[in-house]
Amino acid sequence: MKKTTYNGIFILLFLIIFGCKKENNKQDISGKMENISTSDYGVTPKGDSIKKYTLTNKNGMKVEVINFGGIITSLTAPDRNGKYEDVVLGFTKPEGYFDGNPYYFGALIGRYGNRIANAKFSLEGKTYEINKNDGPNSLHGGKEGFHTRFWNIEVVKDAKFPTLKLSYTSADGEEGYPGKLTTTVFYTLTDDNALEISYEAETDKPTVVNLTQHSYFNLSGNFTKTITDHELQINADHFLPVNETLIPTGEQKAVKGTPFDFTVSKAIGKDINADDDQLKKGKGYDHNWILNGKGLRSIAKVYHQGTGRLMEVFTDEPGVQFYSGNFLDGKFDTKTGGKNEFRTGFCLETQHFPDSPNQPSFPSTELKPGQKYHSKTIYKFSVKN
Repeated sequence: MKKTTYNGIFILLFLIIFGCKKENNKQDISGKMENISTSDYGVTPKGDSIKKYTLTNKNGMKVEVINFGGIITSLTAPDRNGKYEDVVLGFTKPEGYFDGNPYYFGALIGRYGNRIANAKFSLEGKTYEINKNDGPNSLHGGKEGFHTRFWNIEVVKDAKFPTLKLSYTSADGEEGYPGKLTTTVFYTLTDDNALEISYEAETDKPTVVNLTQHSYFNLSGNFTKTITDHELQINADHFLPVNETLIPTGEQKAVKGTPFDFTVSKAIGKDINADDDQLKKGKGYDHNWILNGKGLRSIAKVYHQGTGRLMEVFTDEPGVQFYSGNFLDGKFDTKTGGKNEFRTGFCLETQHFPDSPNQPSFPSTELKPGQKYHSKTIYKFSVKN
């Protein structure tokens, strides 16, 4: 009798504990799903219905992504008082993104980030002519590169943090590039206020690939202010000088003793107007730095003293294009009022080197069938008092 009673109590306790655990699991799953919301964003001229996905972490940081161009339309970060504000430039209306997005605000860039000289390259004995959209050169994959394409987006339901999976298949010959390229990008917002971006790609023919993300940052949260007061450090001892059309000359020049030395943190504006041939060619900084080290490592830090915001960049790429917003020209309204004027945003585009397909001394960007392209970049936000 006593044994039967004990068995009954044991079974009852097991059912209670298992039931509570099962209920908790349900709550955990629903909690994760609540960290990603979806809403209608607009309709493109081609008739594609565009959705906006909002990722939110436990701190209240938010990242907004649309399935047109894989574009980040908003990203918030805290200041020293704990106030979260949008720190990426963008258009005030969907049409700005749909109508060519001339500044590449927030977009995924492909097939080839940065410039390719004379819009052509040779691969395995064959010459390919690609879209010419930057003077004599091709820039950021051509006029209708990945920044203008409709991306399929899925919510990754079993991820530890809010994660989106974006995918796009580029047809053989698109913008002149060989091979059908299947690209997958993951956006993950972690609880330590980091946006992780992971890139993957596969091809059915030899091709070239150089993917990056083109968000413009202004850590002040006021997009009418210039970014020249932001303090920047880049972990790089060399950079790539460019010619008149911003194609690397092939030289790998030491930064020491030049305005391009950011090995020690300094204001972006400190040397930006120096009497320097390279700065004149780029109208400021628009160059690739050759990063020190290999593997996923910290490669840059940007600090805004007024708000206390600090952004640290990690990547496994060999280079980063630092662009100081020299071609922003005040044609469009900002999200905080006023216009997107000269140098009101900066980019740190992690990538392989510009024009690598035409420069054998640079790290190769060739991708062959059976190989898988991998790359990862992290933008982490914190506060420095």
